[in-house]
Amino acid sequence: MGKAVLTGRHFWYGNIAIAEGAIAAGCRFFAGYPITPASEIAEHISRRFPEVGGIFVQFEDELASMAAILGASWAGVKSMTATSGPGFSLMMENIGLGVMMEVPVVVVDVQRGAPSTGLPTLTAQGDVMQAKWGSHGQYEIIALSPESPQEAFDLTIRCFNLAEKYRVPTILLASESVCHSAGKVVVPPEEEIEIVYRKKPSVPPDEYLPYKPDEDLIPPMACAGEGYSIKTTGLTHDERGYPDTTPEAQEKLVKRLNDKIRMHREEIVEVEEDFMDDAEIAVVSYGQVSRPAKRAVKMAREEGIKAGSIRLITVWPFAEHIIRKWAKQVDFFVVPELNYGQIYLEVKREACGNAETILVPRMGGRLITPEEIYHEIKKVVGR
Repeated sequence: MGKAVLTGRHFWYGNIAIAEGAIAAGCRFFAGYPITPASEIAEHISRRFPEVGGIFVQFEDELASMAAILGASWAGVKSMTATSGPGFSLMMENIGLGVMMEVPVVVVDVQRGAPSTGLPTLTAQGDVMQAKWGSHGQYEIIALSPESPQEAFDLTIRCFNLAEKYRVPTILLASESVCHSAGKVVVPPEEEIEIVYRKKPSVPPDEYLPYKPDEDLIPPMACAGEGYSIKTTGLTHDERGYPDTTPEAQEKLVKRLNDKIRMHREEIVEVEEDFMDDAEIAVVSYGQVSRPAKRAVKMAREEGIKAGSIRLITVWPFAEHIIRKWAKQVDFFVVPELNYGQIYLEVKREACGNAETILVPRMGGRLITPEEIYHEIKKVVGR
């Protein structure tokens, strides 16, 4: 058997770092279908899984892949799939099923130019709202966005931990430019990597209700083969897992599915703030755009402009409390994105008119440069 954790320093592409992060987190089932620019994740895992006792299956399409990881997770195995925009669209129905059944799985979306087939080999951030609202109904989900191969490794592990803790499908909202970039990835010793496992029942099988939550609103999860009676469905259900389509049952269940994330928002949300203590202009970024954004802020500081950086490591749930706090201090939020304005609208909403929000959009598959963001910062000085 090979090593599950390849401790040491590596020079990895982002896709390889994601695959190794999944293995380090304890993922032992992968179901997927090839798609640019995510295919290297499946290819690497297909080579590594035989070394660590994992199971890799290439399915006929993304619908089947998503269904398979839900089933594997119910069997007690940490499970993952990886795709890009068109495949992500196909997975949405079963992502909603995973939300309703409260199944911990990880979905990696390596974003590319869109809509439709778009720009298969070029980068984008166009799936942000799809990650949050792509399936139907009212629900909360968790999505993280890495800015580098190192974070691709680290945040993949965090995605698994969050999925297991909150019993919810969790999305690594990556991008072509991060996943096809190579960089130094430091893998710590196995004993230093925090690994979270789903909460198990503390009652005997005859007293267990699959959807009876604890005070944290998260039900303990018994898996198939552990001696408990397992009942689950995509229909509105009661605490036994039996379908119950009354208005009262629907409202109770949907509120809990949302509130189990909302009440833990501040534990889940992670941001990185630089130069914000006296900032008058805040650049809000996420994913690969964060690196040129932080450089632009430093360029502005060198010119005496009081600019700061807010990097959203957690994209969903949105860092509402962070934006509201800084909206009382800064005059402007500058939001560079590789789309035509998605997180920009969230920032503008949470600013509540206290600070003006300015979009710096980019499409066409190329990155925004530090100089372009710096130019937008200078434009707002003195307004």
